[in-house]
Amino acid sequence: MSPTPNILKITLADFIVRAGYQMGKTPLLPILAASLGASDVLLGMIVSVSTLTGLATKPLFGLLSDRQGRKLWIVLGTLLFAGAPFLYRFIDTPGQLVALRLLHGTATAIYGPVTVAYVAERGGRRKAERLGWFGMARSGGYVIGPLAAGLLLLWNDPADVFAVIGFLSLLAFVPVLFLDETGSSRRADTQSPISNLQSLFRIPHSPFRIPAVWLSGGMEATVYVATYAIKAFLPVYALTAGYNTAQIGLFFTVQEGVHLLLKPLAGRAGDRMGYFWTISLGMGGLAGLLPLLTVASQGWMLIGLAALFGGCQALIFPATVALVADQIEPEHLGAGLGFVGTLNNAGKVAGPVLGGLLIAGLGYAGMLWLLSGLLLAGALVVATVLPRVRVPLPSAALPQSGS
Repeated sequence: MSPTPNILKITLADFIVRAGYQMGKTPLLPILAASLGASDVLLGMIVSVSTLTGLATKPLFGLLSDRQGRKLWIVLGTLLFAGAPFLYRFIDTPGQLVALRLLHGTATAIYGPVTVAYVAERGGRRKAERLGWFGMARSGGYVIGPLAAGLLLLWNDPADVFAVIGFLSLLAFVPVLFLDETGSSRRADTQSPISNLQSLFRIPHSPFRIPAVWLSGGMEATVYVATYAIKAFLPVYALTAGYNTAQIGLFFTVQEGVHLLLKPLAGRAGDRMGYFWTISLGMGGLAGLLPLLTVASQGWMLIGLAALFGGCQALIFPATVALVADQIEPEHLGAGLGFVGTLNNAGKVAGPVLGGLLIAGLGYAGMLWLLSGLLLAGALVVATVLPRVRVPLPSAALPQSGS
C-alpha cells in the first residue's frame, strides 16, 4: 500500500514536531527538572503532567475536528508545538515547569486524535498497515529526538536546546499548510462542544458505549504506564550508574529505531493474523524485559534490551489503534480516537507518578518487577477477554480508502 500525497504531508509534519517534542522530553526534561531541585515524585509528575491536558481534552479536540475539519486543528497544534519551546528559557522553579508542561501538552492533545483520524479514515480495510507507516513518523521522532538532545546537552544548557526545538518545529508548517481537508466536517452544528460530547453517550454505536473500546484502550494505557515510567526514571538512574547523556539518549534511539522499522510489518501481520495475538505477545515480551534492566551493567546489554523493547512495542502498536478504529462509526472517529487517547494519557500520567511512588517505597528494582506483573496481567486479558467482547461495525459503516 503506497502512501498518498496527503499521507506523506501529514507524516512529514508529524515527524518534525514529534522529533522536537521528544528532544524536549527525554533525556532533557528529567535533567532540567532535577537541576531545578525536583524530588523523584515531583520529577515523575513533571514528566507526566503534560499528558493531563490530553487526558481531559482529547475527546473534545477529536470531536471538534469531526465537526469543523481536521486541517484547522492540525494547524493550531503545530502553532503550539512551535511556540511553547521558546518559553522554557524563563523557567526558574519546578512549579513553573509544571505549568508550562500543561500548556505544551495541548499540542499533543490536538495532534494525537486528529492526525490519527486523518489517516485512519483513508485506510480502508488495511488500517493497521497504513497506520503502521504513519506511525513510523512518530517513532522516527522518538529515534532522533533523545539522541539529538543528549548530544546537544554535552555543549549547551537546557534553555538553548529548547530554543533549537522551537525553530525546528516551525518547519512543520511547510507540509501542514498544503494539506487537503478530508471532508470530515459532516454537518453544521449549533450545539456547544460539551453538549455534543454528552450526546455521544446516548448514541447506540457511540465509542463510549462499546466495551471493547474501553478494554483495548485500557490495555494500551497499561503499556504506557510501564514505558513512561522508564522514560522518566531511566535517565536519572543511568547517570548514577556511570552512563553519560549521549549513551542514555542512544538507549531510547535504539528502542524507537527498532520500533520504527518493524511497525509496518507488524501492522500487516496484525491485519492478516489477528490483533489480539500480536498485542498479547508484545505485552508479554515487555513484561519479561523490564526486570532485566536491573542487571544491564554494561553498555551493550543496555542497548540490546533497548532493541528488544522496540520489537515488543511494534507488535502492540498500531494493532491497538486499528482494533479500536474498526469499531467506531466514521462520523465519530475523531471523538472516539480522542477518547482512546484519554485512556492512553491516563497511563502516561500514572506511569511516572506511580514509578516515583514505587521507587520511594520499594526501590528501582521493585518498581520494575511490579510493572512487569501489570503488563503480564494485561497480556492475559488481551488474549482471553477481548476476543469475547469485540463488537465490529456493519460493513457499510467501515471507512473507505481515500486519496
